[in-house]
Amino acid sequence: MTSAPFLDIHAIIRQLPHRYPFLLVDRVLECKPGASLTAVKNVTINEPFFPGHFPQRAVMPGVLILEALAQATGLLTFATLGYSPDKNTLYYFVGIDKARFKKTVEPGDQLMLKVEHLWNKRGIWKYKAHAEVERQLVAEAELMCASRKFDD
Repeated sequence: MTSAPFLDIHAIIRQLPHRYPFLLVDRVLECKPGASLTAVKNVTINEPFFPGHFPQRAVMPGVLILEALAQATGLLTFATLGYSPDKNTLYYFVGIDKARFKKTVEPGDQLMLKVEHLWNKRGIWKYKAHAEVERQLVAEAELMCASRKFDD
């Protein structure tokens, strides 16, 4: 299986419905449809959650690290399916198993998001996911997601 070319922020915006402040993937470095994806989230002090989340020491909330990983799974799912979602398609985060947080993520860190496809059944996709900063594991989990159509 060959790697697809990277996705910049413009291509990511065409794939995911998330927008500021909830778009948490800045670039895709590598994508192997049906197998794995590596993406980047650049963490800056300008993030809207920092003033209220441990203001004495800025730390990225663990749930947002998991959300960034879930967004990476959406990009891998759509690459695997070979289509871009339309305006009536949402990709939902439907489950988290075995979530663990190993280190804090702070402003200035470059969060590497790595997701690996495990299986998909009846519209549910399961992934093994982990996040790293400078090749150090900061978070890991198994994530389940589903794409659903809705009417306007």
